Amino acid sequence: MSVGEWVRLLLGGALLLGGLLVFLIEIYGVFRFRYVLNRMHAAALGDTLGITCSMAGLMLLSGFRFSTLKMAMVIVFLWIASPVSSHLLARLEAGTNEQLGEHCEVYEKLETLEEQLRDGEERKEEAL
Repeated sequence: MSVGEWVRLLLGGALLLGGLLVFLIEIYGVFRFRYVLNRMHAAALGDTLGITCSMAGLMLLSGFRFSTLKMAMVIVFLWIASPVSSHLLARLEAGTNEQLGEHCEVYEKLETLEEQLRDGEERKEEAL
C-alpha cells in the first residue's frame, strides 16, 4: 500500500469513528432530555452531522466510483430532509401543546408580549 492509500484509510476510519461518536452523543441526548422539543433538537443535529461524517468516511474508503456519487446524493438529501422534517414536527408540537409554558420560559414571555400588543391595539380602536 502506498502512503496515499494509508492516509485515505486513516482519514476514512477517523471520519467513521467521528460519526459513531456523534451518534452516541445523539442517543444520550435523546434519552437524557425530558422535553420532546429538546429531544428532537438533539436527534436532528446528530442525524445531520453523524450521517455526514459517516458517509464522508465511506466515500473516502470506497474511492472515486459511482457509489461515491450516490453517497454524496444521500448526504445532500438528508441535509435537506432532516432539518425540514424536524422543524415541521417542532411547529406541530408548539402549536398543539397547551402546556408549552411549563417547559419553555421564552414561550411565557411571548404570550405576555402578545397580550400587551392586543391591549395596545384595543386601546387604539377605542380611541378612534
